[in-house]
Amino acid sequence: MNGYFRLICEESRTCLQVIPPSEGGEPVTVNEIAEYLNKRGISYSKEMLYTIAGKKEACAVVLNHDRHLEERESFLLNVSPDKMQAVVRFYPPSKAGSKLTKDEFLRDLNFKGVKFGIQERAIDQFFERRRFCEDILVAVGKEPRHGTDARIEYYFNTDLKARPTLKDDGSVDFFHLNNINHCHKGDILARLFPEDPGEAGMNVMGEKIKPRDVKRRFLRYGRNIEVSEDKLTMISKVDGHVTLVDDKVFVSDVLVVENVDNSTGDIEFEGSVQINGNVCANFSVTAKGNIEIAGFVEGAYLEAGGDIIIARGINGMGKGVLNARGNIVVKFMENTRTTARGYVHAESILHSTVQAGDEITVTGRRGFITGGRVCATHCITVKTLGSSMGADTIVEVGTDPTLKFRIQDLTAEIAEAGKVVKSVQPLLDATQQKLAKGIKLSPDQIQYMKSLIVLSKVKSKEVEEKTEELNRLQESLGSMVNASVIVTGVVFPGTRIGIGDVSMIVQKEAQYCRFIKSEGDVKLTAI
Repeated sequence: MNGYFRLICEESRTCLQVIPPSEGGEPVTVNEIAEYLNKRGISYSKEMLYTIAGKKEACAVVLNHDRHLEERESFLLNVSPDKMQAVVRFYPPSKAGSKLTKDEFLRDLNFKGVKFGIQERAIDQFFERRRFCEDILVAVGKEPRHGTDARIEYYFNTDLKARPTLKDDGSVDFFHLNNINHCHKGDILARLFPEDPGEAGMNVMGEKIKPRDVKRRFLRYGRNIEVSEDKLTMISKVDGHVTLVDDKVFVSDVLVVENVDNSTGDIEFEGSVQINGNVCANFSVTAKGNIEIAGFVEGAYLEAGGDIIIARGINGMGKGVLNARGNIVVKFMENTRTTARGYVHAESILHSTVQAGDEITVTGRRGFITGGRVCATHCITVKTLGSSMGADTIVEVGTDPTLKFRIQDLTAEIAEAGKVVKSVQPLLDATQQKLAKGIKLSPDQIQYMKSLIVLSKVKSKEVEEKTEELNRLQESLGSMVNASVIVTGVVFPGTRIGIGDVSMIVQKEAQYCRFIKSEGDVKLTAI
């Protein structure tokens, strides 16, 4: 037991009795005694208190020669900062003072705001065997039970990373990519596991503690899909191809045609398109899924929400365009503008502009990049780079090509909106001057000025918002770590290599090398 103290109130004086600890308890401190006396307005001498500090036997001292009323048994309540625990320290009554009852103590706790998590057993133990000047946990709050976010489990491959297979003879197999998720009518595509909101907790003051917020999710889907009555299971209604785009599931039938020419006209399809023959010049194919072409493409426009696969290649004739949100796999491309958010794989690239959000690989028997501009975020791997004939060839890695184009568009849009604001301002200033001189405006003039004010505000806000976006993009337009250009054959002089914000022009022929950014420059290293 801890040591404790009590008052002895006599007719002509007030004394303090100190009882030493037992069984390894802690002695009472002078500071605790002083705090007790100060709260009750009992005068004392500090020197007198220090005479009893550290004594191992019971002792008593005279505090003053005043008559003091008897003190009841009392307690000091301490609630933790998070209000999850309430600790009480009891003090004995004076020698002739009265004791607290359990009911009185519980009423006092409630009056002081401690209403929840009362530790009845600990309180009973005190009133059965009183232990003074000792911390007793009398109330404990209930921690909230935090829930879990909702989740969706998909029963098809959502991370397709197919790559063409290199054959023994050095050519590339563009047909067996295994990058299509086939599904059948009645197949379960996904299940939703709802969120668990958790349970609220409560602190000792009776205040609710909310569990952390959880994320709700819903099954998002397109046509050819049905959901169960409980909205938790997603089922395919048709045989087809399933894809996941921006957390939305699509099942589409595959449109199969022999050729894209005068017999079909331009094609725009919700799902995937399979072309068994060729795509003729000046036609377009737009699909929300994949585009697979077994033949040849001339100067056509192809846009896919997934991948574009062309088995025999494309001659863009200066007007051909390939645009894919996924990957592009093509035997060769010539005079073509190509953009892929994923990777690009080809056997040769000639006089084309190619951008890839991931990487570009040019391999096979020929495996060359000659002329044009080829850009990738992470890596470009090529067998032969440049030309002995001196064709201007630029390869760039280390930044997302799509960011550069968005920055260019934003710069132009900000300039255009700024011109509008600049042209409107003189008219508004002139109107202000007229009004200041007392010149009245006609209703038509007033309406016109109001429209100019609205236009100025709209364009000014547009400039502000697009400037913020431009600044964010410019901050993120940094070099990718480990971005490189790998040449497995030969690189010819005159080729420009760009990595992030630095570049170099190859001065002499090199073989089996890697270009990386090191110490602020483009450096040539061995593979």
